[in-house]
Amino acid sequence: MTTIYRVNSVWQLAGVYEVRTKAFVQGQGIPKELEFDEVYGEQYYYLLLEEDGVAVATARINLKHKEYAKIERVGVIPDFQHRGYGRSLIEAAEKWIRELEFRKIVITSQQQAVGFYESLGYTAKPEIVIASSIPVVHTEKEFH
Repeated sequence: MTTIYRVNSVWQLAGVYEVRTKAFVQGQGIPKELEFDEVYGEQYYYLLLEEDGVAVATARINLKHKEYAKIERVGVIPDFQHRGYGRSLIEAAEKWIRELEFRKIVITSQQQAVGFYESLGYTAKPEIVIASSIPVVHTEKEFH
């Protein structure tokens, strides 16, 4: 059974960090100090997707910009990829963001995932250059 949580407890946050460690630090070799870029004590919004009680996917929602919400740190543990969990997670993030009355969502996608986001209605904006240690592409989607 698949469950998606809007993270509001420590045990759920532990699942978020477990997924990010397995997907990005171990799975892609991203240094921990780059992956875990949160500022201690600041407010963050996370989603956690579990399958039969196992944490398999996560995303962070950044609401610090007034004109758009940003979906960040979207990760699925490698052994659980290509099962629709990423799509379910993005749909849940979009639902939450729309409830918060944002009309535009930005995702800075790793290059290999741009096609995935385009399949969900996002438009790549390669003219927007992003300074990052990991090659990323700006994508966005607007709601009316």
